[in-house]
Amino acid sequence: MLGLAHLDRPFDYLIDSDQDATAVPGVRVRVRFSGRLVDGFLLDRIEKSDHPGKLGWLDRVVSAEPVLSPELASLCRAVADRYAGTMGDVVRLAIPPRHARTEKETTPEPTTVVEAPDLEAWRRYPLAGSFFEAIAGDGHPRAAWQALPGEDWPRRLAELAAATLAAGRGCIIVVPDQRDLDRVWAECEPLIGDQGVALAAGLGPTARYRRWLAARRGAAKLVIGTRSAVFAPVTDLGLVVVWDDGDDSMADPRAPYPHPREVAVLRSHQERCALVLGGFARTAEAQALVASGWAHDLVADRPLVRHRSPRVQAISDDDRQIARDPMARSARIPEVAFDAARSAFAADQPVVFSVPRRGYVPSLACTRCREHARCRGCNGPLQMDGNQRLSCRWCGRPEPTFRCPECGNTKVRATVTGARRTAEELGRAFAGVPVHTSGGDSIIDEIEPGARLVVATPGAEPVAPDGYGAAIVVDTWAQLDRADLRAEEHAVRRWMALAGMVRPHGEGGRVVIVADSTLAPVQALIRWDPVGFASIQLSERVELGFPPAVTMASVDGPTQVITDFVEHLELPEGSDVLGPVPLPPGVRPPAGSAEWEAAADDEMDRILVRLPRKHGRLLAQALAAGQARRNTHRQTGPIRVQVDPPTIG
Repeated sequence: MLGLAHLDRPFDYLIDSDQDATAVPGVRVRVRFSGRLVDGFLLDRIEKSDHPGKLGWLDRVVSAEPVLSPELASLCRAVADRYAGTMGDVVRLAIPPRHARTEKETTPEPTTVVEAPDLEAWRRYPLAGSFFEAIAGDGHPRAAWQALPGEDWPRRLAELAAATLAAGRGCIIVVPDQRDLDRVWAECEPLIGDQGVALAAGLGPTARYRRWLAARRGAAKLVIGTRSAVFAPVTDLGLVVVWDDGDDSMADPRAPYPHPREVAVLRSHQERCALVLGGFARTAEAQALVASGWAHDLVADRPLVRHRSPRVQAISDDDRQIARDPMARSARIPEVAFDAARSAFAADQPVVFSVPRRGYVPSLACTRCREHARCRGCNGPLQMDGNQRLSCRWCGRPEPTFRCPECGNTKVRATVTGARRTAEELGRAFAGVPVHTSGGDSIIDEIEPGARLVVATPGAEPVAPDGYGAAIVVDTWAQLDRADLRAEEHAVRRWMALAGMVRPHGEGGRVVIVADSTLAPVQALIRWDPVGFASIQLSERVELGFPPAVTMASVDGPTQVITDFVEHLELPEGSDVLGPVPLPPGVRPPAGSAEWEAAADDEMDRILVRLPRKHGRLLAQALAAGQARRNTHRQTGPIRVQVDPPTIG
């Protein structure tokens, strides 16, 4: 596996007679290529080669373990073609590094007999019955599942897995991060026993390879893991589940940057297995699959959705609505939110405040005109420490006498109050209530029952065993105003995940979101209509020509390098080239090579190329051919090619 675009094809070698028994398709081998020994995989055995020249000999079989099955090799090839990458790069994502001692161990046979679980909770979704019947009958249904508000989704995923294993087939569950993995595994283990394994990067190479081998050898019929688990070599695969496919953690930072949702779609098609894309919200990509008829909806009836939903109130960020309590005013809590929190505490229920950033007052502005507070020396943003002292975040210069250049006002306010500062102010506003902060490197997985105040960044909210009594979402503009195509989609996904942790409105559950109620994302939360919002997002992207309505590729690197690359591409007819433009904020090409490090100080730009979705494979082929041409001509300069990049800007 050379990882070079112009060498991304199989090569033929002769096999000696003493290697005949161990040289089976899928094993790791060593071969001599251009005078040096390189690692590879044996894809197939054939009687005669079509190569007209002289063939070299296979140097040795590294291991008799056939780790690259024909099904996995076919999937890796399809993923490489889909993302204009090389098969070698995909195989490195799919197969963990070898550990000889672990490979020699005997994998114990599972002893647990998985029985069909109680699927009563799934009957709340009208089409779930036929979905399970299809899985039991060796069918391959595909569905986009929208979990009900307050749904115990880890338990539902465990039931999906147990039902699949009880039917004699294998299952893969992909979740965004370790916290989700731990929750799902805790629900699966009592149902499937030693029939499954959990794969995560934090396991360490030995434990990860041992568990991966258990799946390959058929001892583990269930694999739960993060991104790369979608490639797990589960035998007789019957179901692939991807939970919360819109999470940022799903974007792989390694070439060719495949998304597990798209890998799962390819695998469902190739291996004729069932597929579930689940979540509280829905991505435009999942909605496109439903709109095309390739997948179907797995949703509850509207009366049940309304019954299970918390009461959602949206209020604008207006000073006149701030609570009269002086401590609440300091924390900028609206009156309605203050009352919702106070009512939940009175009922001995926890309350969660969602703050979009962690830290201590990340951004400041004039209290009168809302102009951003800037340093008089370098024009950098001002910041405030715990003693209310102002200083520049860029140059560190103190600012003892701030005066707004627009209106002359001398007071500042936080445009987005960080988690630490918010927790301090709320602690004063609700004296006597325990306060917890969750975010960054200090994430709390679960809180104890009772009246507790939690301040968390989006995605870091701890689980409340009996649900939160109230949730308050502040500084929503920081999420909605991001210069990102998916800003509204991400905001709705975060809000619904949070609101899904709140008790139903019949039990007093309330969600207060500080945002304009006329905005489409806010309306989606108020009506709890993720499908309708995803449909709107999809129609807008069709109109604007953005993914998933089109296949779009980004080419990142120094301006001259990427311009030359795109100019020499043989693009399909109808391709549209946009740019070059500066890279979107927060997006930086990965380091790790001499070329990237040498260009670290260069201005990095991006060119976008798009083509109608039905011709997306032609665009990927053109990009792969362009990279092969670059390698053949030994052209230098760092470049990164991504098909359907997660951030477009």
